[in-house]
Amino acid sequence: GGGKHVAAGADIKEMVEMNAVVVTKFVGRLQESFSAVENIPKPVIAAINGFALGGGCELAMCADWRYAHEDAKIGQPEILLGIIPGAGGTQRMPRLIGPAKAKEMIYSGRFYGAQECFEAGLVQKVVSGEESVIAYAHKIAAKYAKGPAVALAMAKKSINKGMECSIEEGLLIEAQSMSLCFASDDQTIGMKTFLEEGPGKAKFTGK
Repeated sequence: GGGKHVAAGADIKEMVEMNAVVVTKFVGRLQESFSAVENIPKPVIAAINGFALGGGCELAMCADWRYAHEDAKIGQPEILLGIIPGAGGTQRMPRLIGPAKAKEMIYSGRFYGAQECFEAGLVQKVVSGEESVIAYAHKIAAKYAKGPAVALAMAKKSINKGMECSIEEGLLIEAQSMSLCFASDDQTIGMKTFLEEGPGKAKFTGK
């Protein structure tokens, strides 16, 4: 999120003269880029300082978790401009916090504090005082960096794709992903270490 802010949203001066055709291409590129972030096959953490508004909020929602400093302000203020979120806000937010709360945030265009977002489930951790939210995110990320990369990628894929389909299709994705874990070195390391030394002792290679 940088030292002070994530993003205060799109450049309105750039957008004000756009027509529907131009906006369609503009939004399409944004959605494609943000979906690429959402599908990074590793755990992704958004560390939020200051404003995460509009596209900044939408980008943060592409992460697996959002950690925010207590002074952060998060929201989708597009409605105040006579438009709606266009980089995934109307789709990701309801999936994260439920449709009713998402409608409240999107319809109102209000800036929400970090604690409010934590209570709604949009933020998973609020960092206070002099503690750095970026440093905290790095500390958590370091733990996953040493984890079984293939299994983490398969877990993420199964959850993300499973949320988009029926339970039957989701179970098929899960079964296929589970099978792929058995093609990894980490599966062998994890199971052999468990049998020989007990749980939580494996040193994964990420392969």
